[in-house]
Amino acid sequence: MLATALVSGISLGSIYGLIALGFTLTFAVSGTVNFAQGSSVMLGAVICHVLAVGLRWPMVAAAPLALLACAIWGLIVERIAVRPFVARGTNSWLMATVALGIVLDNVVMVLFGKEPRALPSSLADDPWVIGNVGIFPLQVLVPVIGLGLALTYAAAALLAGIGGILIAPVYNVAYDMGTLFGIKAFAVAILGGLTNPWGVVIAGLLYGLVEACATTWLGSSSTQIVTFSAVIAALVLAPSGLFGGRTKVRV
Repeated sequence: MLATALVSGISLGSIYGLIALGFTLTFAVSGTVNFAQGSSVMLGAVICHVLAVGLRWPMVAAAPLALLACAIWGLIVERIAVRPFVARGTNSWLMATVALGIVLDNVVMVLFGKEPRALPSSLADDPWVIGNVGIFPLQVLVPVIGLGLALTYAAAALLAGIGGILIAPVYNVAYDMGTLFGIKAFAVAILGGLTNPWGVVIAGLLYGLVEACATTWLGSSSTQIVTFSAVIAALVLAPSGLFGGRTKVRV
């Protein structure tokens, strides 16, 4: 049970770290944070599902096109919801990015529907059995990609899109799937230290492990209580994050 929780935690934590890197990237470049990042997770998963399942495109073609759409979305967010407000010296970009993300979520709800859908993947069908632990190839691929990417808004949205595509075969695809992922990723970014990419990755792994262990031993109803309580406790002890220095965020 412990081994299963560890594998699941590392895989899920890598997803959180990957998405959180988008927050780090935009903050490093512009001193702002894209609160529509969770919508990019959803967008990558939904477009990939439409192309791969709905239109029966091969995944090698569907995934890159979905990521391109996420990058374009990131550019739209920066141009519409960030640049005009930063140019005027106001902090209204914060609410503008939130609002634009909500608009996208609801547009997708109208076009894609409310019902969650599965995204099949050969990497999540047959597990590798090591001892008494079953590990899906996708669970190995996620940390490898997450740790290999520690490189503006287009790039951040692309990172989130990768996270959405990777997580979609494990979790159902839905128009609102990005909301909680975005919140968790932002918590990971703050926890790791917003200016420290590797700190964010490590914080993502720690968050994933805590979440997996809480789910395994306490049940899913306690998962969010435990994880966010842990985040609050950690930030009380380390207000600038576990691996970050003092930073000034434009809020």
